[in-house]
Amino acid sequence: MEFNYDVIVIGAGHAGCEAASAAARLGSKTCLITMDMNKIAQMSCNPAIGGIAKGQIVREIDALGGFTGLVTDRTAIQFRLLNRSKGPAMWSPRAQCDRAKFIWAWREVLENTPNLHIWQDTVRRLLVTDGEVRGVETVWGVTFRARCVVLTAGTFLNGLMHVGRAMVPGGRMAEPASYELTESIAAQGISYGRMKTGTPVRIDGRSVHYEDMELQPGEADFHKFSFLDTPQRPLRQLPCWTCFTNEAVHEVLRRGLPDSPLYNGQIQSIGPRYCPSIETKIVTFPDKPQHQLFLEPEGEDTRELYLNGFSSSLPLDIQLEAIRRMPAFRDVVIYRPGYAIEYDYFDPTQLKHTLETKRVQGLFLAGQVNGTTGYEEAAGQGIVAGINAHIRCHGGEPFTLGRDEAYIGVLIDDLVTKGVDEPYRMFTSRAEYRILLRMDDADMRLTERSYRLGLADAHRYELLRTKREAVGHLVEFARRYSIKPALINPALEALGTTPLRQGCKLVDLLNRPQLTIDNLAPHIQAFRRELDKLTDRREEIIEAAEILIKYEGYIARERQIADKLGRLDSIKIKGKFDYASLQSLSTEARQKLAKIDPETIGQASRIPGVSPSDINVLLVLCNR
Repeated sequence: MEFNYDVIVIGAGHAGCEAASAAARLGSKTCLITMDMNKIAQMSCNPAIGGIAKGQIVREIDALGGFTGLVTDRTAIQFRLLNRSKGPAMWSPRAQCDRAKFIWAWREVLENTPNLHIWQDTVRRLLVTDGEVRGVETVWGVTFRARCVVLTAGTFLNGLMHVGRAMVPGGRMAEPASYELTESIAAQGISYGRMKTGTPVRIDGRSVHYEDMELQPGEADFHKFSFLDTPQRPLRQLPCWTCFTNEAVHEVLRRGLPDSPLYNGQIQSIGPRYCPSIETKIVTFPDKPQHQLFLEPEGEDTRELYLNGFSSSLPLDIQLEAIRRMPAFRDVVIYRPGYAIEYDYFDPTQLKHTLETKRVQGLFLAGQVNGTTGYEEAAGQGIVAGINAHIRCHGGEPFTLGRDEAYIGVLIDDLVTKGVDEPYRMFTSRAEYRILLRMDDADMRLTERSYRLGLADAHRYELLRTKREAVGHLVEFARRYSIKPALINPALEALGTTPLRQGCKLVDLLNRPQLTIDNLAPHIQAFRRELDKLTDRREEIIEAAEILIKYEGYIARERQIADKLGRLDSIKIKGKFDYASLQSLSTEARQKLAKIDPETIGQASRIPGVSPSDINVLLVLCNR
């Protein structure tokens, strides 16, 4: 049997869901192929979305018209804004979600998306003719013809799970791996390697002594993930808890190291350095007496709990004995052990910034198959791949994001320019322009671009327009409105800041760290009247205006730097040079430039091993 589509998406994880949704809503006839329709957008590890830098990615996906933020808001059972003690460039939203409801919320989205069909099957072979994708073939012998294929297979490609010395093939616990597809893609000259990740035990909440842990409640303010005017956290909100390992726990873990797949040679691949297993922690930090753990709910109607920070592939008896050495878990009962999983990934330097492969036209890769880790990183790649798959089918300019436009842009540029030697996780420190890439202004940065593309709808664009006008009006009022000392000094003293000696503009007062729009407005009648005009999204608008006022100088300076360096990205060099013959370049630069074949001088400057003097040589040659 044979079917015809514009776009085929392989895998219905977080990347696949965003890719399929984007391509279909833009108008491409799309088919999403998944092994199990009941595991769509499964949160394989932690049932949470967001976190440091990851939360910004989700807000960017939402600003582009994606659904990860909307589904998270619908299914959140705890919300927190991380890094509140730091500046707004570091603020990051994070939500615990109901794992099961998250799946069904995403499935509802997909099943009601025009142009999108879902097919439950396993893809075994990529169909390619003359270096161009023609479709895929499944294990059931069905052929799907398509002009573009987006591969988002996660950890399923030749997946192998480890618990102690036991090894079980699979892409996730109790789910089969995908075979033959890696080899089918490698036959096209695309190189691949192996990576490893892991997950902790799942705990029966009825067996936990909560009194021996510290309660960690959520927050109930106005923040959420989506910029749309949707209901805020409709599910029952639940707490998390924190506790610590101890030396007795570490002693048990050390005893199990000879049977650890990470240390007995059983696992050869590289795991995520920034999310290490508990056995890696005790080996890397042998003098540290304890490690913090977080006990997190899996849903509002289940007793299943997730022990964040205790990822492990040690034997089951060692895992259980070690956990029981902590007071809160002395009588613990578990649903299943933690495990490690090895899987295939493809070197992302073989991709363009659109996430299309350089060797096979029409083949796009997104998510963990590109060497990343994390739902948010996968979803961000997914929406970009889906957009570009549609564009390749129907025409238009490729859709890419710059490093000064989005964390998604930083992520993709890092992947295709630098490659990976370990699972890639996003951090705020990876972005040079953090002040420009704040969580509060993702809609200001991206929604207009998405609207012009046709992905963000008219309602979303109208919300952006009204917000932009309201924020601009408040900022302009603060710049124009003059304050007299006699009227404001008593309030300033009460607020713990120096009284005025002479009049000033309201914006000058708001630049003081002790003062905010909320604590100043009650003392300035005209300002209060302006704020009273805000009926919808009041808190969001006030926050955005205050950030623009307080950080105006920093934002302007970073924008200037970004524009200056961005000029290098306007100088196209792809296909202009035979790097191997340029003896004026260093040997390493010749090798790296030939391998990556950068699009621009800017991209070339970010390749490890290409020095500033090498860039100067290329600039001179460009001028010639």
